[in-house]
Amino acid sequence: MRLALSVVFSSIAGYLLGVNTVDYKILALLALGGYFMVGASNAFNQIIEKDLDALMNRTKNRPIPGGRMSVNVAFAIASIFTILGIAILYVINPQTAMFGAISIFLYTCVYTPLKTKTPLAVFVGAIPGAIPFMLGWVAATDDFGIEPGTLFALQFFWQFPHFWAIGWFLFEDYRKGGFFMLPTGKQDKGTAVQTIIYTVWTILVSIVPVLGITGELKLSVIAAVIVFLLGIFMLYYAIRLFKQMTEKAAKQLMLASVSYITLIQIVYVIDKFIR
Repeated sequence: MRLALSVVFSSIAGYLLGVNTVDYKILALLALGGYFMVGASNAFNQIIEKDLDALMNRTKNRPIPGGRMSVNVAFAIASIFTILGIAILYVINPQTAMFGAISIFLYTCVYTPLKTKTPLAVFVGAIPGAIPFMLGWVAATDDFGIEPGTLFALQFFWQFPHFWAIGWFLFEDYRKGGFFMLPTGKQDKGTAVQTIIYTVWTILVSIVPVLGITGELKLSVIAAVIVFLLGIFMLYYAIRLFKQMTEKAAKQLMLASVSYITLIQIVYVIDKFIR
């Protein structure tokens, strides 16, 4: 539920950034379509990983491994959600539906199988994870250009410190299921350094709109300063993970990253409407 709501929130933020006049019908369709989209991805994921989910404390009580739902029922739900999600997004415009379909495909057919094979799964998973923010802009404009590309890049780079923090503090649980989430495969300095590097890339991308090179996606100097300081806030916890190398530090980075992406999107939207 939290993941689904975060996807809807990102999509709505992207829509508000791209639109000139808010169409509440489109906004509702985007929220509903996005909700079904992430629901379908998660349902397919839980079908594919049902045996592995049973091995991990974090997931053993999910409906399928917990015995509360059959695979057939779950597949029916996933299929219905896929059809509803893509159909609803298609009503907005075909490009929005296309990106929604790409997101479901990558998450289900590429990211999920790769999780037990290689840490590169996080790279693949960052693509569907970054689509919602961009999807909102496409829903508003029926166009893909530098603006939604920048929104995509921001959320794409953010995925790495976020998911590596999760992979760090859930390392032992993930290992029970055979998942490779950390870039080096270990809770080591190499993983911590890469977490810092991708946090820095996230900060740099987040302030690019202030330079006036991202088309209609703009950011005032004051907003850029706020965005930069929020980035420093997340970077502080990434550096703290490097210094402490503990699960507690990783969990704090994860919480900081969630706060960061939410506040960034709010600042972007507020700045647009008061500029």
